[in-house]
Parts: sequence; structure tokens; C-alpha cells
Amino acid sequence: MVKCSLIRALMVIAGLIGVAAFTTPANALVTLDLRKGNVQPMPIAVTDFLQGDMGAQVSQVIAADLQRSGLFAPINKTAFIEKISNPDASPRFEDWKVINAQALVTGRVTQEADGRLRAEFRLWDPFAGQQMTGQQFYTQPENWRRVAHIIADAIYKQITGEEGYFDTRVVFVSESGTKQQRKRQLAIMDQDGFNVRMLTDGSDLVLTPRFSPNRQEVTYMSFANQQPRVYLLQLETGQREVVGNFPGMTFSPRFSPDGQKVIMSLQQEGNSNIYTMDLRSRTTTRLTSTAAIDTSPSYSPDGNRIAFESDRGGQSQIYVMNADGSGQTRVSFGDGRYSTPVWSPRGDLIAFTKQSGGKFSIGVMKPDGSGERILTTGFHNEGPTWAPNGRVIMFFRQAAGAGGPQLYSIDLTGYNEQAIKTPAYGSDPAWSPLLE
Repeated sequence: MVKCSLIRALMVIAGLIGVAAFTTPANALVTLDLRKGNVQPMPIAVTDFLQGDMGAQVSQVIAADLQRSGLFAPINKTAFIEKISNPDASPRFEDWKVINAQALVTGRVTQEADGRLRAEFRLWDPFAGQQMTGQQFYTQPENWRRVAHIIADAIYKQITGEEGYFDTRVVFVSESGTKQQRKRQLAIMDQDGFNVRMLTDGSDLVLTPRFSPNRQEVTYMSFANQQPRVYLLQLETGQREVVGNFPGMTFSPRFSPDGQKVIMSLQQEGNSNIYTMDLRSRTTTRLTSTAAIDTSPSYSPDGNRIAFESDRGGQSQIYVMNADGSGQTRVSFGDGRYSTPVWSPRGDLIAFTKQSGGKFSIGVMKPDGSGERILTTGFHNEGPTWAPNGRVIMFFRQAAGAGGPQLYSIDLTGYNEQAIKTPAYGSDPAWSPLLE
């Protein structure tokens, strides 16, 4: 197979992966009820997959994904009593019950005659003494990490009953150099920070990248040729086009849930208002008309409402309106300034940035403004983006005295905060939908 770009490889794998269920008992006992809020992490044993180094690497990625979710606590392998030599055979359940493994993962990775990898796994319930699920996947060897993420998603869904978020990508702004000569490039990576690839060369300033629902396009703002414009970038081909030529500055672009429109803020004569552009006809529709700064629009997942930021009341607050611009209503009323609202993929919450008392917080509230909860506070936190299952938020943080911003994730409990390592500084993350 000819070596191709990461994006092409990701598209090819979707056509190559085959799934075959082994057995799935109707009433598996081990589950996690996420409706309880702060869930105690479940002890889970993830054994090294046979055969060789590749199998061990796949299992390590699976364990890391599950641990990072905050819902699972992988058991140290030194505690394992049984050494799995045949993942097709039932394990000695008593050996796993002794170390309190609520779930057990076994598997193997082998290479087919045509060069493809075959990865297979089984998920066991040691206390019920039964297999919960099992699947196998075929792919090219260079895509082994993606297979590991897909397996982690399958385990997550089987135990929680909800979709996972590990087989996803994040587009962000990679920042390098000194503050006086900062180079900002559009970049893409796996959700765990691996497989970073630059999408622009850094010759132009880029800001606020956002994924399309079809996963193959990114919209972002660029100052190419000293002109602030909103661009569409095709991830597969690298083709770039201007969304539209507007007088003034356009910024904060974001796709509609159906991918047919881009909503953005257009600044003219000291104020800014929110517009949509139909990507097929290229016609624009103005949604707000004030002498204030209206910006950072975000659609609800059903496309019927829009959350946005406005200082029409004297300082930045969050407002919600219907998709046609009617019914504009303020929903944030706490102390401080509210900005960058982003609607959850589940539709139940809006994430935001809040500035109060000289610090920046990332929080969530219900669409009517009730139930506000602060998840994390720091010197400068900003730019929340949701995982596609609506359980985890990624954002960027500039620590006091630090040379540049870094990416972090946190779940809705507010306790499971994780640093996302990138080769350089990172800001403005945007999470993709689940890949297919």
C-alpha cells in the first residue's frame, strides 16, 4: 500500500475495518451508571495482547484511554495472577476476582498474509463468569493506534451504555517561538495528543479552528495577506477556500449541525453582529443587529437555537436565541464576565469561559442559565470544546509565568483534569465527532 497522509489513512481504515461479534450475553452484570454523577472508577484488568510488542502497545493505548476517562482504574499488571496464553479460552475467573477486577480485557494482534493487522479482543465479567462482548478488526499496520482507540470505545460503550470518544481527532493552534515572534500553525492530532500533523505552514496567523460535522472539513480564521477572513480547509486534499469576502473582520466561525451553514461574527464600525452563510448558495443572513459586540455563536445540536456572547448589557454575558435570530434572551447572571459559549453535543449543557476575581474558569450551565457549575479555575483558562459524547471538555490554559498555553481536558465531575501533551504550545482546541 502506498504511504499516504494521515487523513487519507484514517479514511481508508474505515473501509478496511471489519467487525465480528463473538458472543454477547443478554444480561451482563458489570455496568457503570453515569447518571449518578461522580462515579467511582471501576477496577479493570487490561492484559497484554498476544503476540509480541505490537500487542502490548495496543493494550497500553486501550488502558490509557480508559484511565484518562476517569471512569476506569486499570489494575497494575504486577498484580495479575493468571498469565493469558489463549485469549479464545475462558480465563480463570477466580484469579481475577481475587484482585477485584470488575472487568477483564484479553486479546491478540496478528499479521495476515496480505500484510494487514488483525486485532481482536474479548471483554469478560469475572464475577458473573461470562464474556460480555468480543470483536475483531482488520487494518493496515500504521493504523494500529486507531484500532486501540476503537476497542477502548467498544469497552466504554459496553460498560457505560454510552458512546465513547477515543476514536476522535482534535484540531488546534500549535504555537511556537517567542512571544514577540510567535508562530501559529493549524494542527490536527488524535484526542490523546499523538499523531500530530501540521495543516498550515505558519506564515499566516490562524485562529478558532472548528470541525465540520462531516469530519472532512475545518473552518477557521486566518490573516492571510493581512486580511482577516474565514476559510474552509478540506482535510483530505488540503484544498482551502475563502468562505466569503466581507468588509471588516470576520471571526469565530462555526458549522451548523447539518454542515450546510457557517455561523460567524462580522465586525463593522466598532461593533459586531452574527451572520450565517449558506455554503451552497453563499447567501448571508444577519441574525443580530445591535450596537454591541455579539460574537462566539454556537448551535444547539438540533440546530434550532444558538448560544452567543454579547456585551449589550454592559459586559460580556451569554445569550440564547432561535436559529432565525428571534427570541434573544440573556441566560447568564452570575458575577463576572461570560464568554465562548459552546453547546454540548447532548444538548443538555452549555460550556463557557468565566472571568471573575482576576481568574478565568471553565464551567457549564443548562441552556436556560440554571445549574451553573465551575469545573476548573486558573490564571487564564479559555476555549472549551466538547468531546462528542458530551462527557469531557478540552480547553487551553496559560499558567502564570508560563511561556505559552497548553491543552487540558476535564470531565463533568470537575475532578478528572488531564494535561494533553503537544510538541509545542497549544490553544483553541476543537474536538471532532466520532470517526467512521
